[in-house]
Amino acid sequence: MIKVLIADDHPVVRRGLKNILKEASDIEVAGEAGDGLEVLEKVRGEEFDVLILDLTMPKLDGLETIGRLKSEQPDLGILVLSMNPEEVFGMRALRLGASGYLSKDSAPEQLITAIRRIAAGKVYVSEGLAESLALNVSKGSPKMPHETLSDREYQIMLMLARGRSLKEIAAELSLSVKTVSTHRTHILEKLNMENNAQIVTYALHNKLLS
Repeated sequence: MIKVLIADDHPVVRRGLKNILKEASDIEVAGEAGDGLEVLEKVRGEEFDVLILDLTMPKLDGLETIGRLKSEQPDLGILVLSMNPEEVFGMRALRLGASGYLSKDSAPEQLITAIRRIAAGKVYVSEGLAESLALNVSKGSPKMPHETLSDREYQIMLMLARGRSLKEIAAELSLSVKTVSTHRTHILEKLNMENNAQIVTYALHNKLLS
């Protein structure tokens, strides 16, 4: 039996996923979590084969959660299920250690197939993401400005784009305001921008926000 942990901050989404997975006799929903910190608690207290993880969650976002989990539980299979564009977030999630990436508008059959593949130690990506990965590793493949950011800088860039203040970001990420301000300075330099308004415009133009 494949033991699955569902992590999403929307109870309706978790219920919908549970109903879908009931159709698979070899899959058991063994736990639920509503934020990133709860995911860490659940995984530390019980063994799961596959984690279904949303990227946009309170307290600890999906990318940060993946990074922490892979350092603590390297064998845990992680399937990201998100509304965020896979061509933007998929590669970053896989690089951090996720085993697969699916859009929330995917067919239920794809979800079940992805869980089974990941539980078997394989990777699951859509055809579109596979093409993006191939282009990304090809010689001379151009990078978007945001792809030059570190994972922490990328995380903070998205929070700034959503209108979060430096103080709010610092509190959520357990960092000092000065550290967040330094990251913001590096982000503006790498993106060749001058203010937060330009970050918002860039994120919206490149569909980086869910």
